[in-house]
Amino acid sequence: MVLAFNGKRLDLASPLVMGILNITPDSFFSQGYCGSIDKQLRQVEKMLDEGASIIDIGAVSTRPGASAVPEAEELDRLVPSLKAIRHRFPHCFISVDTFYPLVAQEALTLGADMINDIYGGRYDTKMFELIGKVNAPYILMHMKGEPNTMQLHPEYQDVVAEIAYFFVQQTAKLRELGARQIIIDPGFGFGKTVEHNFEILARLQEFESLESPIAVGISRKSMIQKTIGVKADEALNGSSVLNTIALIKGANILRVHDVKEAMEAVKLVDAVGGLK
Repeated sequence: MVLAFNGKRLDLASPLVMGILNITPDSFFSQGYCGSIDKQLRQVEKMLDEGASIIDIGAVSTRPGASAVPEAEELDRLVPSLKAIRHRFPHCFISVDTFYPLVAQEALTLGADMINDIYGGRYDTKMFELIGKVNAPYILMHMKGEPNTMQLHPEYQDVVAEIAYFFVQQTAKLRELGARQIIIDPGFGFGKTVEHNFEILARLQEFESLESPIAVGISRKSMIQKTIGVKADEALNGSSVLNTIALIKGANILRVHDVKEAMEAVKLVDAVGGLK
């Protein structure tokens, strides 16, 4: 699959790395926070130099227990950053992490190339209408519940089957509205226990039957922290291990805080013939 928007193209024949640009002060990985425009531009330049194909800008926290941020506040954070990044890096493929249709519309107007929606269209049906109208690349993520409650005893009969069913339903709606560039993300840590997360990773290949590229966001998350007994700032090695497994299992996009290490994983898995 080739993602195309605003005259830019990304070929998913080989896995791509999406670098996280965190511009919200309320994040589970505080060391990744870039508060000033200058720091954001330096971080984007670093990630692009290290091999990132996509920069994903997040202006609100979606960590477990995070409080909702009004769309006006999200726009206040996002717009100056997006304008500066687009001006400095005109050829950079930019994703914006938002679930508000109004924010998504403004971001696309200002030159964003992709929308990354943790609600997978559940927050507001106008998101699907927008994506269908403009056919922008869209990451459809699965989340059980919402950020402030999603980790309160999430239960599934079959976590992979239930997520796959969600994707079937939502992609059908998107396609009816004209969307064709849909990436699916099982939503590691979004309404899942540690055990659910590892089951999803172990069975990641099952999502290939849905015939959409698969994005994986495992970087420095609690499934790593809780399993090996580290904090987020100590979870780089664990992230690299799980990103490597995700690549072998068929991931097409790795969403990461640490681009250099993720690119190394892509190259090494490819060298042993592990990429599909």
